[in-house]
Amino acid sequence: MEDSIYRLRHADVLTLCVMGLLALGVVMVQSASMNATGALDVRLQELKGQRAAAVKAAGSAEETARLNREFDAKSADIYKAFQERPTHWYWTPTGMKQLGFAILAMLTFVALGFFDYSRLARGAVWRNPVVWLVVLAAGACAAVLVPGIGREMNGARRWISLGFTQFQPSEVGKWTLVVFLAYFISQRKVQLDRFWTGFVPTLVPVGAVALLVVIQDFGTAALIGLCTVAILLAGRAKLWHLGLMAAPGLALAVWFVAHKSYRMKRMTAFLDPYADPQGNGYHMIQSLLSFSTGGIFGRGLGNGVQKLGYLPEDTTDFIFAVICEEMGLFGAALTIALYCGILYVAWQIVHQARDGFGRLLAFGIGAMIGLQALINIAVATVSVPTKGMSLPLVSAGGTGLIITCAALGLLHSVARHRHDAEVEAREALWETDSLALASAL
Repeated sequence: MEDSIYRLRHADVLTLCVMGLLALGVVMVQSASMNATGALDVRLQELKGQRAAAVKAAGSAEETARLNREFDAKSADIYKAFQERPTHWYWTPTGMKQLGFAILAMLTFVALGFFDYSRLARGAVWRNPVVWLVVLAAGACAAVLVPGIGREMNGARRWISLGFTQFQPSEVGKWTLVVFLAYFISQRKVQLDRFWTGFVPTLVPVGAVALLVVIQDFGTAALIGLCTVAILLAGRAKLWHLGLMAAPGLALAVWFVAHKSYRMKRMTAFLDPYADPQGNGYHMIQSLLSFSTGGIFGRGLGNGVQKLGYLPEDTTDFIFAVICEEMGLFGAALTIALYCGILYVAWQIVHQARDGFGRLLAFGIGAMIGLQALINIAVATVSVPTKGMSLPLVSAGGTGLIITCAALGLLHSVARHRHDAEVEAREALWETDSLALASAL
């Protein structure tokens, strides 16, 4: 059915879903960043009563003066603590930062939506911008491993500081690989059904980036692997080719898990979180408590308890648990529905008559968003072992949020632009450039 004025176009549905998730993220990050200091009036009244009792029991003027100085200092500390981490609804620095990044992300989404995605698929491989983006992403993933360049947080070196902010090269790498796979597989000269001349060359850049990422970020590397398999299946790769690569891939994954003791502890804690409730099972237990206390409609925005120092990573990895505690089953359904809206648009684009690059690009972006959201929700619901993976467009973040919106902007571009008539011309140009390069060599 063609788009009409009587229903939303696919690009409009995508825009509404992205805006909804960004708005939800700003609200929930702001709520989760508020901590327990107590209501200001209550705390000051309690302190006033304590002061009166202490002064009344004082035996001398000197002791009374000392007590007054101590309680004045306590009052000042309460004011300061309340300003930094209030319990009533008040914009915190974390919330304001998330709002700023969300606005930049939305502007990026709109800008990429007007960009013609087919320009990324023009030209020969050796001078295509996507190929060079993969090279730059691999270089950034390698640079983050160098002490002094990569910034270490929570025991992992995954960030590169840019002064005013920081970014994860793995975020750039995973999205760049999605665009690269869509571009490379869609070329007529690439025969994906040929193992050595088509399938293996396609996997070489993916394997290089994934190996650099897995050293410090196993979760993102696994996500890259799953998304790659999905795109290869969509590109009609042979199942026995994938099966042939599955054994070494799984063996490598097992080795990387066993090589780090904390990864093995996460696996064993997942089997029985209550065996170590104050250690490796703590995250999972607190997350489950958030779900159990949320009910159908939740405690109300800002009224969550688990975020008050009990639930770790409440603005990033476990923000879905905060959503469920404060907004209940309704909030969980709303969040999942917005992701399903994005997947619906991607699926509809895949089934429309567009060029191969557009179809694979839409499929890859949808697969990456869907898999990442699924893994994050599965971690929050203790359906899989704990992994440090954010909820797309919702978790607190900066450059990662903008990069994700840039990818979704490309999906918006595919929904807006049609290039059915240009397919043959673009493929002919690719063949001409390739022959010219072969002649020069």
